[in-house]
This record gives sequence, C-alpha cells and structure tokens, in this order.
Amino acid sequence: MWTLAQDAAAAAPAQSHWGEVISNLTSTGSITIMLIFGIPIVAILVGGMKAILTARAQERTRQEVAAYVAEGSMTAEEGERLLRAGGSRCD
Repeated sequence: MWTLAQDAAAAAPAQSHWGEVISNLTSTGSITIMLIFGIPIVAILVGGMKAILTARAQERTRQEVAAYVAEGSMTAEEGERLLRAGGSRCD
C-alpha cells in the first residue's frame, strides 16, 4: 500500500535537485556571467529591430509620397521637400 509519506519521499529528490541547480547557479557566479553576456545581446537585438522598423517606415513614406506625386495630389518639388525634411531628424 502506497502512502502519502512515500509520495513525499519520492518527490523529495526532484525538489532537492532543483534546489541544487539553483544554488549551483548562484554560487558559481553564473548569474553574473549571464548578465554580462545577456544584456549586450538583448541590446544588440533591440537595436537591430529598431533599425529594421525605421528603414521600413522610411521606405513606406517614400512610396506614399511617390504615389501622391504620381496621382497629381502633390508636385515633385513638394514631395522632395517633404522627404528631405524627414531625413534631417536626429534620434
């Protein structure tokens, strides 16, 4: 007959295993190493995503201005001025 005490005893090694894993991570400085390498990697990824999204937005704006010029809603000079004004923005 299996009892609750036997269930608890059987579950104890799994719990202590994770406790050992966590204590090993904190005692060996792995968290520090993860922070040293993890933060720059995340920053690079976020910077790359920002550059991609910025380039997409600029290209979409160029396409929209070209469409306005093509349909005659805007002159080529106005479109050129509009695109030049947006390009001088500093982030």
